[in-house]
Formats: sequence, C-alpha cells, structure tokens
Amino acid sequence: MLISLFLLQRFLQIVPFHWLRRMDTEVVVSGRVRIPDLLVLGENLAALLEDTDRSTITEDMPVPLLVVEVVSPGKANEDRDYRYKRSEYAARGIPEYWIVDPAKAKVTVLTLVDGLYEAQVLQGEVILQSPQFPELSLALAKVLSPTD
Repeated sequence: MLISLFLLQRFLQIVPFHWLRRMDTEVVVSGRVRIPDLLVLGENLAALLEDTDRSTITEDMPVPLLVVEVVSPGKANEDRDYRYKRSEYAARGIPEYWIVDPAKAKVTVLTLVDGLYEAQVLQGEVILQSPQFPELSLALAKVLSPTD
C-alpha cells in the first residue's frame, strides 16, 4: 500500500491529478479484469473515464500510459504479476509496465517494443526513471521502502 501511495505522490508532481488512479480502476485485458496498484491514464483516457459511471477501461478505449503492480508475497502472486499480467498488458498494448517487488528488492521496468516487453531489472543503489516520464527520477531504495 505505501509503495503505491508513494508513487502516486511522486507522479502528482509531474502529471495532472485526473490522469492518476490507485487501486480503483479496472482494466479489461484478454477477457479478464485486472485492478492495478497504480495507473497513469493520459489525457484522452482520463476524459473518457470522467464521462462514465464506472471505473473500467474497456478494450475499445485507449490504453493507460503506465501500469504499476506491487507484488504481494506468495508464488501465485508472483506468477500473476510476472507472467500473466505481463503477457496480458503487452497484448493490450500498454506501453509501460512496472513490477515492484519489495520482497526481492527489485523493480522491473517493461517497455513495449513491437508488441513484446523489453525488461530492465533494477536493483541496488540505482535511480528508477520512466521511459515515458523522464522527468521522474526516483531512488530505487525509496520506492521499495518509502518509510525509510
């Protein structure tokens, strides 16, 4: 929870408030519904969601610019975030997907290239930078443990 709140706070410094959703918006992918920990929508998608009664991004809507998932403990959660969601988000065309894994002290930044994700695995004393939001610069240690 604190990781997604920390990231929300940091994204609020660089994108409009109405572009952000945290654990409250469904994304339809490959016939199933996912609820990411954090979404950066973009202007067109944010406008569409403001005109609807539900917080659901359907397959006929634009894709979010960025999806962030924080891995919960457990093998099933790891498989879901690293394998299933990765392929579902790629098939949906989501350009950037972060997998934040506090238990393994790493963040995987996935960038969509020709329909497949290219992964950059970050660990240790490095800076996390988003390919789409280069003005965002985060110390990885702070992302993984925002209360320190």
